[in-house]
Amino acid sequence: MASLYDRADIYDLLETEERYQITKRHWESVLAGKQVKTLLDVSIGSGNLTLPLGELGVELYGSDLSGAMLERCREKAGKRGFPIDLRISDFRRLDGRFDRTFDCVASTGNSLPYVSNDEVPGVLAQMDRLVRPGGYLYVDIRNWDRILETKQRFYLYNPTFLDDVRMNLVQVWDHHGDGSMTFNLLYTFERDNQIFQKEIFEEHYFPLRRRLLLDELRRLGYEKIELMCLPAFRESVNPEEAGWYCVLAQKQEASI
Repeated sequence: MASLYDRADIYDLLETEERYQITKRHWESVLAGKQVKTLLDVSIGSGNLTLPLGELGVELYGSDLSGAMLERCREKAGKRGFPIDLRISDFRRLDGRFDRTFDCVASTGNSLPYVSNDEVPGVLAQMDRLVRPGGYLYVDIRNWDRILETKQRFYLYNPTFLDDVRMNLVQVWDHHGDGSMTFNLLYTFERDNQIFQKEIFEEHYFPLRRRLLLDELRRLGYEKIELMCLPAFRESVNPEEAGWYCVLAQKQEASI
């Protein structure tokens, strides 16, 4: 079954100017009072969760396994007038891809669960090596604790209207005996109440519980760890109950 990340044209159909502005407000909340002028997103995809930082004066860098997604990201950054440095890379093998450190190194888009739980410490260590002393490591992720506890199977999106076309997206989540999950993504496109196109994709995940993520950050020496809802400006929502949350952890300053 095809991966959605091979079809950047369909992946981006859910993105609107409204969602762009929500993401911008999210980053304003996350980075309030923080000294972040450079940011590397090691799972940047087509840039939907990262590019709004360009309007906040942040110098952007990104990497991803998908060349198609990076090309789409580059095009969108160009239209917004944001310079961006993009490189093809697996976030499990970042060594040698960048010869500098950054104020913040991020993994956006629920990307960490694409690798097994046993591989997560290695990914975080790779990211950590690119964070400057006193800088930040950022991860956003689905609330896998809640998904596993409720055995949730269906996730429905509101319809999206593209001129005279209505697009519907339904996700059906299969829970496997080995603890992993398959997300089945069904897109349907309607005109005049008739479906004229269907696209089906599969994504395979290894649910990542919050405790494992936070414990590993502490093992790496991160002591100041903030847990926030996604988007972070929804302060009335408990991040442990939200469908998505994010973690911002500050690295210790270099010892003299």
